[in-house]
Amino acid sequence: MRLISKFFLISFSVCCAFAITGYYFIYKPKFTQTVLPSREAIKRSSTEFLRLKNEVLPLKQFISAKNYNPRICFLADMNIASGKKRFFVYDLGVDSIISYGLVAHGSCDNAFQINANFSNKINSGCSCTGKFKVGKRYTGRYGIAFKLFGLDSSNSNAYERSIVLHSYECVPEQEIYPLPICNSRGCPMVSIKFLSELDSIISSSGKPILLNIFN
Repeated sequence: MRLISKFFLISFSVCCAFAITGYYFIYKPKFTQTVLPSREAIKRSSTEFLRLKNEVLPLKQFISAKNYNPRICFLADMNIASGKKRFFVYDLGVDSIISYGLVAHGSCDNAFQINANFSNKINSGCSCTGKFKVGKRYTGRYGIAFKLFGLDSSNSNAYERSIVLHSYECVPEQEIYPLPICNSRGCPMVSIKFLSELDSIISSSGKPILLNIFN
């Protein structure tokens, strides 16, 4: 009885081994073809991407000289309609967009601004362009936020104006173009989910990240 049981056990093991081996060699090509990169580049229109690349070229030297994060920077193209995703997480190493989201521009303290207008004046309520150092994380009026330090003459009053990177519930997750999204009081204001993603990137960065807002 023991001999018969042992025979069946050995036979069963051999059959399993053949089945597994055959399955592996038959389907292995299908497995290798479905391997995806850990981060897939996001494709935008050629015009939008060319504008981003043109903005990045002079930034790379600045980033290297000032000891910013050499791999990642943030770009906000305010020439794009607010209902479209225009805040980009840009991979400087391979020149690609790895994430993006909607971002509001300032109302300039008017009822509503469909298109962005810019000012560096205190209490203007407008957005401002230029390079910003993304500063420390803190919890403010709108929850998690990041202080921004203006590095150009066009945004030198950003810190005094309390221009910060923050989220607000009126900013949707998905594009709503041709409709516009809500206004801020000059801050680059994103969706709650997108800020959580940016928070993870900023918090894990060993060096400051550069944000460039342009039009």
